[in-house]
Amino acid sequence: MILKIFRINSSNPLPGYMTEGASGIDLYASIEGPVTIAPGQYKCIPAGIKISLPEGYEVQIRPRSGLALKFGVTVLNSPGTVDYDYRGEIKVLLINHGKAPFVITEGMRIAQMVVAPVIQAEVQEVELEQSLESTERNSGGFGHTGI
Repeated sequence: MILKIFRINSSNPLPGYMTEGASGIDLYASIEGPVTIAPGQYKCIPAGIKISLPEGYEVQIRPRSGLALKFGVTVLNSPGTVDYDYRGEIKVLLINHGKAPFVITEGMRIAQMVVAPVIQAEVQEVELEQSLESTERNSGGFGHTGI
């Protein structure tokens, strides 16, 4: 499978896998000057790329574990979804859950994107709730199995 990438900002490295066994392709901040995200604040950070995926695939934008662990910075809508037919610039919605302001600089690795297959379901409305197949769990929700 080929993921075509166009770099809007050619000064940043071409996004790629950092190790042979990596699942995610690192994304770099493409900004003109430092951007500070205060604790509790979120900002949309451009990655400086456009992509072309084959039909039947999506890209999921996920946090970098090091930013989350060390600074409390993560992807707000994690995972963010980029549909195969989107051709605009990839942007990352970052939030600072940490206790100190976090400064993003040009070329900083801010997130990762994972290519994943997509299966579209055929949506079928039913008239009666009883038409939904019963399971052992049924409507047991948050915490229904204990801690």
